[in-house]
Amino acid sequence: MAYTRQDNYCEDTLAKMMEHYSGIIAQIEEDPKREGLEKTPERIAKAMQYFTQGYHMDAKEIINSAKFHESYSEMVIVKDIELYSLCEHHMLPFFGKAHIAYIPNGSITGLSKIARVVDCFARRLQVQERMTHQILDAIQEALNPLGVAVVIEAKHLCMMMRGVSKQNSVTTTSAFSGQFQANSTRSEFLKLITADLY
Repeated sequence: MAYTRQDNYCEDTLAKMMEHYSGIIAQIEEDPKREGLEKTPERIAKAMQYFTQGYHMDAKEIINSAKFHESYSEMVIVKDIELYSLCEHHMLPFFGKAHIAYIPNGSITGLSKIARVVDCFARRLQVQERMTHQILDAIQEALNPLGVAVVIEAKHLCMMMRGVSKQNSVTTTSAFSGQFQANSTRSEFLKLITADLY
């Protein structure tokens, strides 16, 4: 993909990660050589490479790969974009949905590119608050729209399976720029992302 800086980690990086994961397994007093765990370090290393592939993606390139001149100037909303990320504090997953809107200012982008921008920032060690603003800033910079709105709703396993153990908690973050800072425009967006249109 043109907007991916690096498709795969080098074999040397993979080998080093496998060695570290094998050591971690041994430190929790398991046997990394036993049948069920023998290939686990490799599986974890490859999974971690996949989970963090966003470091090798460029959000601006993603948007510019399908950027078109268009006179449409009403709200464009892509809602219920699934996201999966890793909390940088405990490296446990958090997952949920992103709702994104922008008001074009002469340029639009392919709808799938909005979802790819979410992946670009979700597939990293993250905090939800920062990711929300990173998505907004990337769209604002690449398209120069009249405004951008981002709302993310997510469940965090660092709260659900450890610590306070609150299984039903949901964290919501939001960021708005341009015309979405006006109450009427922001309210329209929030109403549309919560409405069942079909």
